[in-house]
Amino acid sequence: MNKNEKKRVLFISSTGGHLDELLKLSPLFDKYDSYLVTEKTKSNKSIKKKFKNVSFLIYGTKKHILSYPFKLLINCFISLFLFIKIRPNFIVTTGTHTAGPMCCIGKILGAKIVYIETFANVYSRTVAGKFIYRFADLFIVQWEEMLKLYPRAEYWGWIF
Repeated sequence: MNKNEKKRVLFISSTGGHLDELLKLSPLFDKYDSYLVTEKTKSNKSIKKKFKNVSFLIYGTKKHILSYPFKLLINCFISLFLFIKIRPNFIVTTGTHTAGPMCCIGKILGAKIVYIETFANVYSRTVAGKFIYRFADLFIVQWEEMLKLYPRAEYWGWIF
């Protein structure tokens, strides 16, 4: 990578509160060659009008017990395609199931992983957080109390 070339950063999260938290980092989008990946829902289709370089994954939650494994598998392939297309130097995520495959692919293929545990949890770990904590290059918590659950994490305060 050329010294003057901007770092490529892929920002990814599921829709809803995780996306709201991630979008609090949007002032960083212009500092980097940035890409935003989230789930496609009726409520966030207009996000393409506000930000450039937006891609969508299939929306699906664990509540949809029958279709969730299938959607997760499809999202793994879409994530691989997007990673190869974008070739990010860094992946920044506020988490959940949408981010897991991309973070795994990124770690295997050399991207640095920055995980920000959700503001919603003060005393318990998320499923995605427990998983990605094992290999994240930087794991950030928004509550000091979370350092007891994630000893290698860094407390940076609230995104909000």
